[in-house]
Amino acid sequence: MSSFVFVACSSDDDDTITDEEPAATELHAAFAAFNTEATTIYLDGSNVVIETTGLPNHETVYWGDGNPLYRDEPDVELTPSIISSNNNATTITVDATPNLTGSTVATQLGTIGIAVSGSSIFNDQEGGGPLDQAAASLDWTGAHIGPGVYHYHLEPKAFTNDDENLVGILLDGVFLYGRKCNATGTYPTDLDASGGHTTTTQYTVGEEEYHYHIINELYSNTGSYIAFTGPYQGY
Repeated sequence: MSSFVFVACSSDDDDTITDEEPAATELHAAFAAFNTEATTIYLDGSNVVIETTGLPNHETVYWGDGNPLYRDEPDVELTPSIISSNNNATTITVDATPNLTGSTVATQLGTIGIAVSGSSIFNDQEGGGPLDQAAASLDWTGAHIGPGVYHYHLEPKAFTNDDENLVGILLDGVFLYGRKCNATGTYPTDLDASGGHTTTTQYTVGEEEYHYHIINELYSNTGSYIAFTGPYQGY
């Protein structure tokens, strides 16, 4: 768990003390699960900065034939791009302590979070419309390229498949887990509209924390589960 200190500011002309945003003193334990070859994660005051190459550490057809992580997937309708070292880099900044007292915010197109593999997480839309229109281009782990970066729309089976594993962190600073709950070992039944609830996790050392789960409802004809639809709760 992260811990915090409060910083006060004052001047010679004004003795009023004003509390600033709490500054985190250590990264949340869950960040230890992220692919260190792809991500650089550090504290910046009350924020966490996640810089990533976007290059996943698992097999996919989108690595391209000849790459050691290339996986032949003849049924995937490939998008024109393959994964390369110069087209996937992404940086996000999130609150070290999500603000769970504010308004909910809808997700937008593009990167909505970073997965533990180092690649981006997207929502359930593709090009402003339903994901169905691009479902045929998704690889075995629910990801494809377009626009720009390699990204997951569905439950990323490369590292979480009907289990409690960490999926990644979203733009509001809230962690996303697989379909099962570590606290019970079963599918949670108390999730809010965003797929979130407050329980212990494998990274919280017995303390309860609000977090998201991939909702255990099959999406359309893909035979899998949307990673996250929103809205965010942590802004």
